[in-house]
Amino acid sequence: MLEDTGERVIPERMKITNGLLLEHLARYHFASDYVSGRVLDFASGSGYGSHIIAKMCKKKVTEVIGIDIDKAALDYAKKTYYHPLTTYHEGDVTDPQLPDELGQFDSIMSFETIEHVKQEKQFLSNIYNMLKPNGTLILSTPFGEGRGVPCGSPFHVHQLTVPEFKALFGEYASTEFYFQKGVLIEPDSSFNTNKHYPLGIVVCKK
Repeated sequence: MLEDTGERVIPERMKITNGLLLEHLARYHFASDYVSGRVLDFASGSGYGSHIIAKMCKKKVTEVIGIDIDKAALDYAKKTYYHPLTTYHEGDVTDPQLPDELGQFDSIMSFETIEHVKQEKQFLSNIYNMLKPNGTLILSTPFGEGRGVPCGSPFHVHQLTVPEFKALFGEYASTEFYFQKGVLIEPDSSFNTNKHYPLGIVVCKK
């Protein structure tokens, strides 16, 4: 049975007013403007996000692959979020063999993943190697006190600062940064210094 850890998003078990649910849904709806072709949902969890993309983007997406390390989550996704464009597979986002096993993608999404990963460089290297030339990455993370500093969540290795987050994507041809608070996602250009933005999103073009 899929365990509810308090951090995992399982829409069927949550109220429609749940802030965690709403902000996660908002990111996938945001990503729907950027994805096309063969899509990877890296750390796909219970599968609702892969399903949103397959349903919303069926005219421009050829395949959606969800990868997660949690077999129970994958089993739940397969039963709850079937779509003919979508498949779910077990895998570790830091496995160096993944690029050879999965091939390349036109679009990669990874939401609220990097803060869980100790092998950050391998994770980012896998993403880069699995993204086709001119492909698009959409990735998000919560902000905190910085790399190596313990944070309030027992599930997170740490939470990056805004400058640390922005420094991760220098190898890409272009990057656009966004800030999220609840369902509101604003571009970096409209950053309001008087407002606290707990989450960041980057859209990268290889």
